[in-house]
Amino acid sequence: MPLRITASIVMLAVLFERVHLASLLPEWSPARAAWLVAALVVTGAGIVLSAVRWRAVLAALGLRARVATLLHHYLAGLFVGNFLPSTIGGDVLRVRRLSAENGAGADTFASVVLERLTGWIVLPVITLTALATATAVTTLVLLGVLLLVVAHPSVGGRFADGEGWQRFAGAVHLGLTRFRRNPLSVLGVLVTGFAYQLVVVLAAFLAARALGIDPVGITATLVFVPAVAIVQVLPISLAGLGVREGAFVVFLHPLGVQRGQAIALGLLVYGLNLAVSLLGAPSFAAGGSNRSNEPVAA
Repeated sequence: MPLRITASIVMLAVLFERVHLASLLPEWSPARAAWLVAALVVTGAGIVLSAVRWRAVLAALGLRARVATLLHHYLAGLFVGNFLPSTIGGDVLRVRRLSAENGAGADTFASVVLERLTGWIVLPVITLTALATATAVTTLVLLGVLLLVVAHPSVGGRFADGEGWQRFAGAVHLGLTRFRRNPLSVLGVLVTGFAYQLVVVLAAFLAARALGIDPVGITATLVFVPAVAIVQVLPISLAGLGVREGAFVVFLHPLGVQRGQAIALGLLVYGLNLAVSLLGAPSFAAGGSNRSNEPVAA
């Protein structure tokens, strides 16, 4: 964590070196304020779609859960991930709270991992659809290799009957096996995954409009926002700070977007997520249910 904080500070310092702080904030108008409010609302809608995507993964694994319950846990995890010094603490919180309710710890863990993996499938596909990039191709290839290894009986299958961390690794293997046996469930997960990521792209597009960055149209947003989302999760900074803004500078410069505007867009996208994450504070404080039930077949 100290290294990531240091890296973020250094990267932001390099980005801000030739930028006047006044250039980060455009002249506000009622129209731009409306764009900003719309971006915030769409960002919130994306969180709801995240809960729906999680529910689709759980259903594919034979577990039932209400969207309202999953949204409660998702918001709590989002708050932990964005406001507390943790890397995967939000996902751990989701696993712990939901498994306390359904009594299926390993399958719940697998659902969170597989839900995250769907994003890595969807993001490069969106980028490739708009414009083929090396980042998207590399991500798809690496993800395909990972899925093949984990799903293979001689690799992932070795952990299916293990204990401790091996039990959870085996749960991911069994989850992928169920996906292969039930292709329709995979379709449902991917549909919700695409819907979520497209909403994230729309939120970034609205944020660009709020900042008055006119050269960034919907096509450019479809190309670059998923690529930025892939790059910003690299474990080299704090919450993607510095990496996300630098990626926007690199990607948007050919479109004539000034460095200050690109940095402002990255910070605004991050700020929108922080604002929505605040909705998770009550969920985090309220805690989860301690009811432990047998998993119900979907």
